[in-house]
Amino acid sequence: MKQAVMTAPGQIEIRSDVAAPQPGPGQVLLRIQRIGVCGSDIHVYHGKHPYTGYPVVQGHEFSASVEAVGAGVTGLKPGMKVTSMPQIVCGECAPCKRGDYHICDRLKVEGFQAPGCAQELWVTSADKIIPLPDNFSYEQGALVEPVSVAVHAVGRAGDLAGRHAAVFGAGTIGNLVAQVARCNGAQVMITDLSDYRLEVARRCGLAGTFKSGEESVAEAARRILGPEGFDVAFECVGVEPTITAAVANIQKGGTIVVVGVFGEKPRVDLGLVQDRELNLRGTLMYKREDYVRAVELIARGDAGGIVTGPLMSKHFSMDAYLDAYKFIDRQGDKTMKVFIDIA
Repeated sequence: MKQAVMTAPGQIEIRSDVAAPQPGPGQVLLRIQRIGVCGSDIHVYHGKHPYTGYPVVQGHEFSASVEAVGAGVTGLKPGMKVTSMPQIVCGECAPCKRGDYHICDRLKVEGFQAPGCAQELWVTSADKIIPLPDNFSYEQGALVEPVSVAVHAVGRAGDLAGRHAAVFGAGTIGNLVAQVARCNGAQVMITDLSDYRLEVARRCGLAGTFKSGEESVAEAARRILGPEGFDVAFECVGVEPTITAAVANIQKGGTIVVVGVFGEKPRVDLGLVQDRELNLRGTLMYKREDYVRAVELIARGDAGGIVTGPLMSKHFSMDAYLDAYKFIDRQGDKTMKVFIDIA
């Protein structure tokens, strides 16, 4: 079978003579269909991911069909559409014992610290499998993982019904955070520097957009959300100016959820955080219930759920895996989700 291996930053080798794996007890053999390329994958491609070594088999947001099941596996059968959660957790540390396994002290993630699914056939634990509706496209199935990121992030802000939310960053994750916040009852505004990303946001039904630099955050918030502005903010970029804007403009007592991954340490005005009694919360990955909710929201589509069509930018074959990364580098802010077609 074929397998894509990132042997070093900027280098992907397609190996065609790899032995196909077989499922053991409690495992499932998957035929991988689509893999979504995410920002963290690009960090690995550039050699800038602090927790990933080489060689590495990438792939953690994906869709597949069940090829075979191992002994003791029930509820799954060949032909089913599925995805799976990529975390490997210890089950013994304090976070795991209290149910927060997604922030396990010894967390490993498939595609980064453990082999991912960038191969034709792949084995994983049956307890990590998430079944997908029969009418899901494989592209929608590969989007379940990033939607789960958004579901968990939005959940960190608490009940959003009737609240006003500002989303900083309209890339794929920012767009999905804004859509999930809308699904949870918030009135939402979203900002970015990219006209393309803002247009995609509008095509996803997020009408409250504004381009950074063309008006202030305060002016945009009054125009889109009303005189009181916003009491929830999601930072989805990972740079100092956006977290600064969130802290400076949110209502007193508001909640800021840090979704973006910061490559450089930002300076944050903790004096404002203290004086205005702001709630600053982090978010990392997801739990199983976030995956289940993500599937539900994608299934609803434009009938009160997640609109996925405008997010799908381009497909590449498995043999052109490296070209997908080069395309993302070239296109910059003019692309959203790129897929690798394995089958």
